Formats: sequence, C-alpha cells, structure tokens
Amino acid sequence: MTMTASSVRVSYTTLPNNQSSAALDQELVKPTRSLRYVARAQRPISLRQLTVFGRSLTEARLLSSANYVREELPTRIAHRLRDMQTLPYSVLTNPHMSHVYSLYLAAFNRFIRIGQVKDVGENEKFCGEIRQLMKEHLTVIPRLVMGVVECQDAEQSRMDELINILLRSRISRRVIAEQHLALTDSFHKSRSRGPSSTLAPSSSSTTSSSAGEAHDFVGHVFLRVHAASLIRSCASTITSLCQQTHGPTARIPSINISGHTDATLTYIPSHLEYVVGELLRNSVQAVVEAHPSPSPAAEVPPIDVLICEAPQHIIIRVSDQGGGIPREVLPHLWSFVSGPRRQARLANLTRTPHLEATLQELKVPVPANAEAEAEAEAEAEADPHPHPHPGAEAEAEADTSLSPLSTRSPNLRLGIGLPMSRVYAEYWAGSLEVHSLAGYGTDAFLSVSRLGNRNEQSLGREAVDALWLGGGGGGGGGGGGRGEVGRGGED
Repeated sequence: MTMTASSVRVSYTTLPNNQSSAALDQELVKPTRSLRYVARAQRPISLRQLTVFGRSLTEARLLSSANYVREELPTRIAHRLRDMQTLPYSVLTNPHMSHVYSLYLAAFNRFIRIGQVKDVGENEKFCGEIRQLMKEHLTVIPRLVMGVVECQDAEQSRMDELINILLRSRISRRVIAEQHLALTDSFHKSRSRGPSSTLAPSSSSTTSSSAGEAHDFVGHVFLRVHAASLIRSCASTITSLCQQTHGPTARIPSINISGHTDATLTYIPSHLEYVVGELLRNSVQAVVEAHPSPSPAAEVPPIDVLICEAPQHIIIRVSDQGGGIPREVLPHLWSFVSGPRRQARLANLTRTPHLEATLQELKVPVPANAEAEAEAEAEAEADPHPHPHPGAEAEAEADTSLSPLSTRSPNLRLGIGLPMSRVYAEYWAGSLEVHSLAGYGTDAFLSVSRLGNRNEQSLGREAVDALWLGGGGGGGGGGGGRGEVGRGGED
C-alpha cells in the first residue's frame, strides 16, 4: 500500500491536542523526512542474523550496526505512530494512551535528527541517546495497560489486539537497541583485552561450564542456553520471593525438573527467564494458596517441569496441583483488558513505584527475624560466587525492561503476567498454552524455537487497518490459558 501525504493527514483528527497534531503534521508530510519512514517496510530479524553479524565484530561492522539501528528504529516507531493515529478519538485522548503517543513522537523526532554514525566516538554518543530513550520508555507497558483498561467504551477484543501489536513492536525495538548496546560494550572490552579476547561476557567463568561456551554469547543472544539451568535459576528466584512474601512458615512446593535436561537452544536469556518465571510464579502461588496448613512440615504437591527437545523446538511443560482455574476467569484468560479483577489490576498498576506507574523493581520484604537474616548471611558466606545459568551475569549487567517485571514480588498482582508471556513467546515464533483441570491443577506448555532461525513475528500495518478501519476484531480473550488473576494467585 502506498502512503500519501493526504492519507496521513486524514487521521490527524484523532490526535489529543492541536499542538501534537501540528507537530506531527509538520514532520510526516515532508517527503524527505518522516513520510519515507512511514512508507518504508520494516526489515524483520532473526536471532541467527543477530549472531552471525555480531560474531566477528570489527569497527566497520559496529558502525554498520549503529546505522542500521539509526534507520530501523525510527521506521518502526513511525509505523506505530501511524497505527495510533487510526485509533478512535476516545482511545487516543485517554491520558495514558496520549502519554505513550507523546513518547513515541518525541523518540521519532530525536532519531531522525541523528546523522550517519561515522566513527567509534559518534557511536558512543549514539548509544548514550539510545540508553536515555530506553529509560524514558520504561513507562510504556504500564501506561498502555492502564490506557486500554480505562477505555471501557471501545470493543475489548480490539483493545487486546491493539496492545498485543504495540507490545510486539516494543519488543522488536528493544531487541535491536539492546543488541547494539551489547555489541558496543563487547567491542570495547575486546579492544582493551587485546586480539586474543572474545566477545563473551566479562565473567565467562561463571556464565559457562566450559571455555568453549565463552564464545557463544553474541551481544544479548546466547547460542547455547541450557534450558534446565535456566529453569533451575528461575525456580530458585521464585521460591525465594514466595518464601519471603508468605513468611518462614509457608509451605513452598518443590520444583522438579525432568526430561531432556541437557537440551540447549539459541535465545535471549532474559526473554525466556521472564516467561518461565511467570509460569513458575503462578504455579507456586496457586499451590501455596490451595494447600494451606499451619504446619510447615506438612507435604505439599510438587511442581513438575518437563523439558522435551525436538529437532526444531523445545517444549517446556509446567504442571501443578493448585486447584485449576475458576470458571469465571476462563473467558478472560489472555486478556489485558477484561476479567473479574479488571479494577484491581488497574489499582495495582497505579501502585507500582512512581506515580507514572513504571514497572521498576519492587523491593522484596526483608527477612522477618534475625534468624532468617543469619541464615541468609551463612548461605552467602558458604557460596560467595554462585554459578547462575549461562548468561545470567551478563543479563544482570544490562538495564533491560524485563528485569523489573521478572523480579517483582508475587504479592503485587498486576494481571499482565501471562498475556505478556504469550506476547514474548510468540515474538520468536513460539507459543504458550495453558490447560486447566478443574479442582486439580494446571498444565502450561511453552514451545520455543531452539535454532534461532525464525524471524520475529511482528504484526504490520495491515493488522491495525483490519482492526479499526476494516471492522475486524482480534481475539484477546479465549480459552485454553490462565491469564487473569485466577485461583487467587495468577498474574
């Protein structure tokens, strides 16, 4: 479809105020500037492309990466600006949606004013600009969710489809930006260590079980993520969070891992950590609440995690005996918008740190007594250099938007955990399904591509046109999963 100046202008009647309309009108109708970004197709990427390009990193390749980011990010932002301009007036004038629109417009205007990156010094300035924009955009997820929840007049299935499109696009932009930042850091480290150094994270001794694996980290992409180790790391984190949230007498279920425990895959560890963490968080919370007992010595059913390795993908099944999903929640399992706890979700989002509702890391409650503190100190002294899953330390060094979500305490239920998890799973051509056995428990099935050869699954302009201009609706709800706060504990 060919974009013209007149077709861009038509949708400006939906903008929240005259000032924003005039500013965007000035930018988008200039043929030499923004119009070419709106008309340009997005270039999809795969994990394999990211690793092949960054594996043998030179200064020329680093500058090529910088200029790709400089061109691709404003293109993707321009598409989302155009999409938001097609929204009904009542949606875009919502304060939260207007806030997100303003952030996108400001970022677009800043990017198009950046000239070609010609040397390492200019790349450093460019990276500083990216980091600043990424911090400013940490409010996007909560503000989007609050915006669509508040837009009660709009059709809820369409609002769910809209937020899925916007969140997938957000993931794509952050992957591109964070990968370039990581490559820049690796480039400087390799130069400081000399020609014999690699592009692996600085602490390869703790992130890899062998010296060879030090070469398998390219930017934020790890070529051999050990699935069982990553799940074990997530299980430890979730167990600790739940123990501190519910108190020392709470009975926390054990998490058993079986199946193809040697399976590896090419992935961005933080993406997989988030999805696995949410599944385990839901299951642990459900079992704790379904099996209350005053005796901490009483047994509770364990959570079973099964890893299945196939030639093209890996399936992770998380099974619990937490009682299943309430019947009233079933129609709203994957919805950001609807459900019986819609207002509670909105209230909890506004309670996140800062009034803008940014999803910053929520502090976990401190140990309840001196004995617990002493036990924690003893564990730290016994193992002062713990060994996380491959890639964990490098991920900890990065200021990504996933870490605040994946380390949030379970007692703050935002109601976006599983819908967000499905967005992340499907982004790299995976899938997430959840099946409930009423009165017994729940099985979650996460399927992810293991070779890194599948392109990102971003939804283009046609999906938004069909959503608002063509009268079609997306399926934000639907059965087969647990997305709303069900059984008293899901997020």
